Amino acid sequence: MALMKVKFDLKKRVKLAQMLWLMYWFSVMAGVLVFSMGLFFKIELRKRSELMDNNESHFVPNILIGVGLLACCLNAFGGKICYDSLDSTKFAKWKSILKPFLICCLFFNFLLIITAALCFAMRIPLEYTLAEGLKNGMKFYKDTDTPGRCYMKRTLDLMQIEFRCCGNNNYKDWFEIQWVSNRYLDFSSKEVKDRISSNVDGKYLMDGVPFSCCNPSSPRPCIQQQITNNSAHYSYDHYTEELNIWKRGCRDALIAYYGGMMNTIGILVLVVTLLQSAVMIGLQYINTSLSTLVNPEDPESESEGWILEKTVKETFTDIMAKMKAMGKGNQVDEGANEEAAATDS
Repeated sequence: MALMKVKFDLKKRVKLAQMLWLMYWFSVMAGVLVFSMGLFFKIELRKRSELMDNNESHFVPNILIGVGLLACCLNAFGGKICYDSLDSTKFAKWKSILKPFLICCLFFNFLLIITAALCFAMRIPLEYTLAEGLKNGMKFYKDTDTPGRCYMKRTLDLMQIEFRCCGNNNYKDWFEIQWVSNRYLDFSSKEVKDRISSNVDGKYLMDGVPFSCCNPSSPRPCIQQQITNNSAHYSYDHYTEELNIWKRGCRDALIAYYGGMMNTIGILVLVVTLLQSAVMIGLQYINTSLSTLVNPEDPESESEGWILEKTVKETFTDIMAKMKAMGKGNQVDEGANEEAAATDS
């Protein structure tokens, strides 16, 4: 018994074909949107590639770009088939390739589901790559004269200003690294000598942060030096007072930004999957309804359409039986080849 059998007349077939043609072009536009979002996400990642620990983060946007292009091609082709289905003579040329096309659409839907899952899961690897990338990037903040690292200061400053964040986990990360270049240190100064000599690695560490950590909305002038020294500032207690620097770490800020973007793209891909499934089912109805015309020479005659010729269970059983038959056929061929080889020797 066919699954979800529906009776069609000419009027119903025409309405279905017209609606599907329109839905296919909506799907083309959705494919363009997926492609655009993948491209935009790739550009956003490249903007801060210096802060990424590896290039694996570009895997998902590359898939989105490929899936978007494939969606445009498949849906444009499907739209052409639906348009030609209004004329039975034009539709006849598509009958031989319609079944393989529907199988391709089915596999494409599985690819879309996998892509959506990757979008939702990308937050986890992104967290690790940002943690290491930001940590290493902060170490190179002072290397403005080193080739390949000279733009790191600018990148980090712009990032902290744009995302209103400071440091990797928080502003205290800047206390653990030397972010002022030796070029701008007065080594004749007692304070500089004391700080360097008090550090095992001979680095100039201080309880200060770059200017980009300052919160411009604060009414008090920015305290970015001697942050933990209450006596260095009038009416100041860094434990109780609201600091006028950003407290949020940049890793959390970037993960929230990229994570929100990927969740939005993941939902979009799921919507495209539903749309693709709908047009695939509609095309199957058109295919079966035109193949079962009561009078093939009369396009106005009634017909029946269905999603599957048999039930899901029967269809699955038939597929498994065909796969087993193919396996046995391969074994027989291998045995025949071995016998032929033994006879020749």
